[in-house]
Amino acid sequence: MKTAPQTAHSEIEQLKALLAEQATKISAQSSEIVWLKEQLGLSRIAQFGSSSEKHPAQDDLFNEAETCEDIEVVAEKPATETIDGYERKKPGRKSLPKDLPRERIVHDLADDDKTCDCCGTELHPVGEEISEQLDIVPAKVRVLQHVKLKYGCRGCEEGITTAKAPKQPIPGSIASPNTLAYVVTAKYCDALPLYRQSVIFGRFGVEVSRSTLSHWMMKSAELLKPLYQAMHRQLLTESILHADETTVQVLKEPDRAAQVKSYMWLYRTGERSPHPVVLFEYQPGRGQCHPQQFLSGYSGYLQVDGYAAYNALENIASVGCWAHARRKFDEAVKLLPKAKQKTGKGMVAINTIQKLYRIEKQIKNLDTNTRKTIRQEQAKPILAGFKEWLEKAEALGLPKSKMGTAIGYCLNQWPKLMRYIDDGDLAIDNNIAERDIRPFTTGRKNWMFSQTPRGANSSAILYSLVLTARANNLNPYRYLAELFRRLPNLPADGDLSSLMPWNITLD
Repeated sequence: MKTAPQTAHSEIEQLKALLAEQATKISAQSSEIVWLKEQLGLSRIAQFGSSSEKHPAQDDLFNEAETCEDIEVVAEKPATETIDGYERKKPGRKSLPKDLPRERIVHDLADDDKTCDCCGTELHPVGEEISEQLDIVPAKVRVLQHVKLKYGCRGCEEGITTAKAPKQPIPGSIASPNTLAYVVTAKYCDALPLYRQSVIFGRFGVEVSRSTLSHWMMKSAELLKPLYQAMHRQLLTESILHADETTVQVLKEPDRAAQVKSYMWLYRTGERSPHPVVLFEYQPGRGQCHPQQFLSGYSGYLQVDGYAAYNALENIASVGCWAHARRKFDEAVKLLPKAKQKTGKGMVAINTIQKLYRIEKQIKNLDTNTRKTIRQEQAKPILAGFKEWLEKAEALGLPKSKMGTAIGYCLNQWPKLMRYIDDGDLAIDNNIAERDIRPFTTGRKNWMFSQTPRGANSSAILYSLVLTARANNLNPYRYLAELFRRLPNLPADGDLSSLMPWNITLD
């Protein structure tokens, strides 16, 4: 039988255990409350706040992938004066491209005004003053008549010989190579849905249904698939690749509900590659088997955003993305009161990362070895100090808070985030892949979904050709038009090397 002191001691121990249990619950609930408040704050920022990640202390050295590419204002050509054969440019804005056709519209004095007001002598020409305007004429629509002449023999009067016409991209279709290139570029480069293009055709007096345009796109993708496969083979020979993925909804995926999300994967060559390739691949899921299959046989660097599916790839060195690391700190900063945003831990991290980007701006146009040397000398000490700061900050912070998540991300990804300083051809972030996936995400807002996996696969091929052309500084419309003219007339196993965007010559 327990004595009174023993009973009291037992009760005290039970109360201590109860208090410890309650303290644990309170701590867990406090962390959950912080997390929920942060999610609510991020939701409000996403809905009502600015999408920019710039801060007052920041300059333009860090251009996020969400930021539009450099905006070029193409203005009228600066006015020029020609006096006695000497041309002098007047101050003005950027000139219009020299390869655009010019039409001279001459404004002359009336005959009565060609006499000097002072002495009555007839005036003579001494020069001209030129200013330019950009003049856009709506699309020109015409009908091409393919006339195949027939020949007969007057001698035997047997048999007729008919001239042959070049094979067309879609046999029996009214769509010319130029028309197909126009529709593909409008949808996959300019995000113009097919139903809107059908309306535009109607304004020209040509009735082309949305289903017909969709058929053209799938047939175009079938024609371009061998070139897509050749680009895939080229991609696997590169030493540096980038990858990213985004959702796409396919309504008629077999054995799946229409609401289930599928994925469009993007793979592209490094930003310093002499042969840029940008490839999309449609897959019904987001599992690691998809990059394993697409990148089978590849050996080299792969720069990604930290998604775990890429970790299982063999013979591949993963490279981290400092843009994603910085973005997580930016989210944490935005949740703070404005008075604390400039002095908190998040801004310390952002400013440190900014130093790394400042180095990148300085070495952007240098050769590979010099870039590596400067990174080792200047970026490596900054990285070492930043890691030490992260480890100290992790010990003092809440791991489930936004700041704790940002710190944990950096520490978990640290070997990958450090890797870019080991090779001068590597980029500091994966922004190049995010920029190339943007045309798809922009177009997705307009056309919302794909009907079938075949349509999604066709879109993957057409996006790939358009963006690869753009990466090689080609006009996508002109490149596609040339492909649609030449591919149908090549043998089934013909050499496609002359059609690669870095080899092809466009008129």
